[in-house]
Amino acid sequence: MENHVCDELLQDQPTNTENENLRSWYIVNSVFNAFLAITAIILNSVTFQALRKSSSLPKPLKTLFLSLAVSDLGIGLLVEPFYFWLLVKLLLQRDNSSLCTAFLAISYFFVTASFFGVMALSGDRFLAVHLHLRYQELVTPKRVVAVVISIWVFSAFLSSFCVLVSPNISYIVSAFIGVVGLLLSAMLYLKIYFAVRRHRHQIQALQVAQNDQINAARLRKSAVGTFYVYLVFLLCYLPKVCSFTVVAIFDLSTGVKVFVVSSMTLLYLSSSLNPVIYCWKMRQIRRAVMDIMRNIFQSHNN
Repeated sequence: MENHVCDELLQDQPTNTENENLRSWYIVNSVFNAFLAITAIILNSVTFQALRKSSSLPKPLKTLFLSLAVSDLGIGLLVEPFYFWLLVKLLLQRDNSSLCTAFLAISYFFVTASFFGVMALSGDRFLAVHLHLRYQELVTPKRVVAVVISIWVFSAFLSSFCVLVSPNISYIVSAFIGVVGLLLSAMLYLKIYFAVRRHRHQIQALQVAQNDQINAARLRKSAVGTFYVYLVFLLCYLPKVCSFTVVAIFDLSTGVKVFVVSSMTLLYLSSSLNPVIYCWKMRQIRRAVMDIMRNIFQSHNN
């Protein structure tokens, strides 16, 4: 098997004066990833419990959020500790070949599941806005479960593929999927924005029933909530998508190595930010989280 990007980062150990800044950057990323692992585990565990207990969320949307929370929890439990240990062994100049391969497989698996989980949320909100009354008829819980299972199966396949093939093919495939996913989600949210604005104008012009106004308001709020998830998704994933191209074109200079390591850390940051956005923008999840935290504090005090 040919070396992948994390193997390449290990080829020039940052031990001399010239690479001292790189060594310091590895230390900063190690500490930050240790912190992110803790926050991702705690926040996504609480969010997962809140989602399970929330009865007001539609089942399809709830299933998609649960899948995303599981993938983000997996990043906190497995991927970030692996990445932390990889950086530590790099600083200690230890052999990392077997650790690197395991890290790549697990990272591709959970990151891909999280990536397509956000895309599925975009698609769900797009269908909810455009199908309107037909949404519940066509987007059934069984179909959404089938989509979620497909996401996890495809993530397992893609992680195996990217680890086994040559680095250049892995970079091209990853960059292509990343660019297509980001553009497709952006297009969906643009269509959602115009549809929601059109619905708002129709409601104001027709003076429709109060129930229709309430349903439209709820739909707008859920669309806005998932849009913020997409913004985090874009900011955290775009640098990593760019890094695939950078690594494929340029030599691994100190600047490129800093960019690669930083893009991976930023990628994992999204797993800690997603549950914060759930609680901030979606009242049902926020209430469930508050109930869980209240019960924890009450049991602790008793």
